Amino acid sequence: MNKEASTIEKKSRTDNSDLIQQIDFSAIPKHVAIIMDGNGRWARARSIPRIQGHRAGVKAVDEVVTCAMEIGIKVLTLYAFSMENWQRPKEEIRALMYLLKEYIIKKITVMKQKNIRFMAIGRIEELPRDIQSLLKQAEDETRQNDGLILNLALSYGGRTEIVDAVRSILKDLSGERIRIDQVDEALISSRLYTAELPDPDIMIRTSGEQRISNFLPWQSVYTELYFSPIWWPDFRRTEFLEAIINFQKRERRFGLTGEQIKTNKGKEDAF
Repeated sequence: MNKEASTIEKKSRTDNSDLIQQIDFSAIPKHVAIIMDGNGRWARARSIPRIQGHRAGVKAVDEVVTCAMEIGIKVLTLYAFSMENWQRPKEEIRALMYLLKEYIIKKITVMKQKNIRFMAIGRIEELPRDIQSLLKQAEDETRQNDGLILNLALSYGGRTEIVDAVRSILKDLSGERIRIDQVDEALISSRLYTAELPDPDIMIRTSGEQRISNFLPWQSVYTELYFSPIWWPDFRRTEFLEAIINFQKRERRFGLTGEQIKTNKGKEDAF
């Protein structure tokens, strides 16, 4: 390792140490959702194939997953493949499916060892059958783990998720298993792909784009949004910790006034 690289690595370690000291471990977000954007642009800037950008993005996933475990996040949902992504060139889709398959095969044992529970949400039935089988295997073999939940959104679309929830409710209404007056927000939430998960506390999007792109629209109505200018392959531990620190500086009011939040907080502290 040359002197310059050594200096950069040392600075990175020091910066991370400083960032860790800024984390309030009593206020860690339970659920972090990430739109991993910018792999293609990262590759184009380096004049290399887009698939190399996606492969570099896998390294960022590993680092963020490890960091999430270390600081005590309960759920990490990653937008890995959207419904709209099916419109990409067939060669790129095949390459992405290969990377996904390779990742799951490599990580099943690691997830079991590190107490990670794996989940996948979306229209999983639209994925290749061998990948469907791998996803089920990963879910089954990690189901008893009670550490971080790693949740991949695959063939996922937020509006499609709501459509599927409505269809499920209509089916039960027509079969007279539920009454129309029982249809409320709680029932709809219970029919979403994320039924057993808390809503995201923070949604991170990389690459500088500032929109949620059909990602968890129902669940994110009170989610804090954090936009990073950094392309996903370069988004690592430091950037993730910075996002968490930014989140912890915000006041989440959920429709209440700031004074009400402070009063309620005081009552909680009294107990």
